Amino acid sequence: MSQTNEKKPRPGRPKDEGLAARRREAIIRHSITEFARNGYTGADLDVIAANAGCSKGTLYNYFESKGDLFSASVDHVMFSLVNVINEHSSEDPITHIKNMVHLFLNYFHEHPEYIELLVQERSDFRDRKQPTYYQYRQSGRERWLKRFEQLISENKMRQIPPERAINAISDLLYGTIFMNYFRHRKSNPEQQAEEVLDVLFRGLLTPKGLQDVT
Repeated sequence: MSQTNEKKPRPGRPKDEGLAARRREAIIRHSITEFARNGYTGADLDVIAANAGCSKGTLYNYFESKGDLFSASVDHVMFSLVNVINEHSSEDPITHIKNMVHLFLNYFHEHPEYIELLVQERSDFRDRKQPTYYQYRQSGRERWLKRFEQLISENKMRQIPPERAINAISDLLYGTIFMNYFRHRKSNPEQQAEEVLDVLFRGLLTPKGLQDVT
């Protein structure tokens, strides 16, 4: 009888393919809490590691530095926002705008710590050409341009440059969440979204008031 050199598989647990992704997500989740609570400078990597259930050395298997971890945390905030809005996308541009305003304000109302990270990024990473939220705003620009062009072509929107509309809406929304945060306003996000949409869609002036605009 011939002998074979084939090795029998060793008994044990099968490799968990999703472990690395879950560990990375846990580290980011706890880093957001720590950065928001203590600031970038005061954040303790030992605390983040302990809360994520790993060693400090394990953090460096996923992130090169504290700055890299902070950047990944801010990216997580913006990626999650984009995903939430995309999940409720609509083929109708007006409906899509309404959904986006509601989802945007609700998202940051439920996670004020996310706003704190955006503020810290601007104060502690001034050497960056653009804050992360501007980069993510830019990423969806082409799609929004097409939506506004569609509204204009259907005579549902004034003949204004779509870029102007995008900038105005974006600045309005980010300005709203930052002022909510800085003033500690106990806002109702649903009501606030309707107020924003009322001004956005219907404007401020009546036809008579528009006659005085030069």
